[in-house]
Amino acid sequence: MIAEKGHVNHTSGNRSDTEIREIIEKEIARQRNNLILIASENFTSQEVIRTMGSVLTNKYAEGYPGFRYYAGCENMDSVEDIARNRAMELFGSNYSNVQPHSGVNANMAVFLAVLKCGDRVLSMSLRDGGHLSHGHKQNLSGKYFDIHTYSVNPETEQLDYDEIKKIARVVKPHLIIAGASSYSRIIDYSRFREIADETGAYLMADTAHIAGLMVTGYHPNSVKVADFTTATTHKTIRGPRGGLIIADKKYAGIIDRAVFPGVQGGPLMHIIAAKAVAFREALQDSFKDYARRIIENSKALCDYMKDQGFRIVSGGTDNHLFLIDLTTKSMTGFEAVGILTSVGIIINKNVIPFDKLDPTITSGIRIGTPAVTTQGMGKAEMHKIGECITGALKNRDKPAILKEIAAKVKKLANEFPVYENFEV
Repeated sequence: MIAEKGHVNHTSGNRSDTEIREIIEKEIARQRNNLILIASENFTSQEVIRTMGSVLTNKYAEGYPGFRYYAGCENMDSVEDIARNRAMELFGSNYSNVQPHSGVNANMAVFLAVLKCGDRVLSMSLRDGGHLSHGHKQNLSGKYFDIHTYSVNPETEQLDYDEIKKIARVVKPHLIIAGASSYSRIIDYSRFREIADETGAYLMADTAHIAGLMVTGYHPNSVKVADFTTATTHKTIRGPRGGLIIADKKYAGIIDRAVFPGVQGGPLMHIIAAKAVAFREALQDSFKDYARRIIENSKALCDYMKDQGFRIVSGGTDNHLFLIDLTTKSMTGFEAVGILTSVGIIINKNVIPFDKLDPTITSGIRIGTPAVTTQGMGKAEMHKIGECITGALKNRDKPAILKEIAAKVKKLANEFPVYENFEV
């Protein structure tokens, strides 16, 4: 509704939509009162949230800065240029594309840029740590390309680069993907580069999970090694939900065309602006300290759970996450999630390498520390969280104990408040 004199009547906008506002208020309360240990989730700054809610969402800006298909894009050009330049500074590259709506879209754009339907792709098996956009049969990647997979060593549960090389020599892939969604160890991109060079393949590093660790030096950087690096901006980068592509500028033309008009139409300019804000935050010295603490917390919580008798996949962690094998605990991942959710600890069920259970059930759970680290928690809190997880899983049939644990979880979460005085 437009009011007199051309002013927007905000009384008919979000403020009057009580149904949605109430849900947002409930979600704020959920985030404040629970411990978020999902490895792919984080808390953005309020500046990122404010930017996402800006009038930039009103503008269509198909194309790229200086080459738009709509008039009136001068401010959009400035926003995107800032985002691209900050991304290049952050990742140490001479080219970036910040338009992908998601990490999956970023991956699809690389596929479109360098592959033809039916070309061979070598990627990590989804059941052993990979991602659905790396070749799941119901994903576009699996429907239109010839997907071959590598796994982890059955004994170490870590990548076996010699075995991957053997597979690549047989498959002769056009593209090799280095990256995972539930792998807790360092990925050696230089070894993947050797394999790609020997077999004549392009190399794409999907750094969706570890990008924030990588740009701060706490994980090897793929940018100077891989042909293409894709990432999301909402996990360890701690920005809005979205994706980006980093590459050498020699690939700028094919990547830009693959993103638009290849897999997307108009870019989400309010999200690109929020990405720019997040990149600026990640360029601060404090962000490097944050990345260091993510790993410290992950190791501390992982070690605590190991000491409590839980089997850790691969024996430990080098990054922001780890997997727990529940096979010997007479419990499935699905059951563990339900128990922990009931006490306010939010995790996700996850297949473990060579899992015999269905992905909807799983033999394991995945635990990550980016969000609780953003809240300011440290090693002492990881000990408390470990106590709560262990207590809940060991006393899953004792409501009184679970109630006590739930109270402890809420108290701990409230000691490190999220979005104080946040205005809906």
